[in-house]
Amino acid sequence: MRHIPVDTSAATVMVAQPPQPKVKDRRTGERAMDVETGAPLSTVDVMFAANGEVEILSVTVPETGISGDLVMGTPVALTGLIARPWENEFNGQKRHGISFRAVAVTSLAAGVSKTKAG
Repeated sequence: MRHIPVDTSAATVMVAQPPQPKVKDRRTGERAMDVETGAPLSTVDVMFAANGEVEILSVTVPETGISGDLVMGTPVALTGLIARPWENEFNGQKRHGISFRAVAVTSLAAGVSKTKAG
């Protein structure tokens, strides 16, 4: 199975790190783009708490799917979250892991004051 849907209905999800542009090539600074839509991609680090455990996940999302003021601690909904196993080899070393992708990251803090510490 290439894409594993992730059920977020019983989880508490909050922003750990605000959206950052996803870089395709660190040497050139080239921005990663969605292959299907051409939209620029961003990553949002979220705290994902479920079943008594907490993990920090880095979720890739199209820039067009980011809504609301996503600052640290903001509760969010992850629409269409999937997990993708990956594996690669670089300089003779094998690496593997799980990447996360969502269609949208939406703030659940509607109407909350946008005052930020300065």
